[in-house]
Amino acid sequence: MGWWPAICALCVIVGMSLQGLWERRHWLLVYWHQNAARLYWRRKSGSRSGRPRIPGHVRALIVRMALENPTWGAPRIHGELAKLGYHIAQSTVSKYMPRRPGKMAPRWKTFLDENADDIAAIDMLTVFTATFERLYVLVILGHRRRRILHVEVTDHPTAPWLARQITEAFPWDEAPAIIVRDNDGAYGLTFRRRLRAMGIRDKPTMPRSPWQNGYVERVIGSIKRECLNHYIFADAAHLRRVLKVYVEYYNNDRTHLGLAKDTPAGRPIEAIGKIVSEPILPGLHHRYRRVPVK
Repeated sequence: MGWWPAICALCVIVGMSLQGLWERRHWLLVYWHQNAARLYWRRKSGSRSGRPRIPGHVRALIVRMALENPTWGAPRIHGELAKLGYHIAQSTVSKYMPRRPGKMAPRWKTFLDENADDIAAIDMLTVFTATFERLYVLVILGHRRRRILHVEVTDHPTAPWLARQITEAFPWDEAPAIIVRDNDGAYGLTFRRRLRAMGIRDKPTMPRSPWQNGYVERVIGSIKRECLNHYIFADAAHLRRVLKVYVEYYNNDRTHLGLAKDTPAGRPIEAIGKIVSEPILPGLHHRYRRVPVK
């Protein structure tokens, strides 16, 4: 007789559950209808929803660019693809890029947004040769198109030498209105007199404030990361030759985020022809272009 109470209790529980489901029959019907409608339209639409899939050769090209240029991120590859006539989203480029270790390039703040057409910046960096000789690299940059206007190498930067470089960088009818520089002692009286004679206003930054000359600081960072850090230089002539090749690549081929992913010198979009890559420095970077298909 001991199992009858258990059966009765089970029947009561089942009855209460069925009663609850019956009371909620309207909610169950709505829930079933919503799921059925969702499944119906998902089956009806198929794979036509969402973004269109990009062709396989474009995905392969993204992977190729990422592997051939380890220092390039998604914005740089997106700029190269735009110059080759491929109009896809930068997020799509990020999606198909192979994962790799590395840090993103830092962003520089600057207060020089106004009057960029009339501003140039000047700064120096040091490079050590194979025999530990210290060399100085002078970089002059135009703010309007982020174009490297002049690069020169010396083992002893003096005010007369710097004044001569200003004359070589700017013809008299193309001199900027303002030169932004730091407070290095090499910019002596002879240098400042040359600026005044050319009608250029001298604008030194505040001490220990590299962000006030952010454009040229960022270019120097790019020169180091993308060129100088990969070489051991024999002498000044060797350094000068390498810098000449990199400056030509930087001005004519390298896309720039601050220029809507165009190059400082301007680079036309190529949409027809076979894509070929040309190694630069040698193979450290690549220039992609289209050639006619024979």
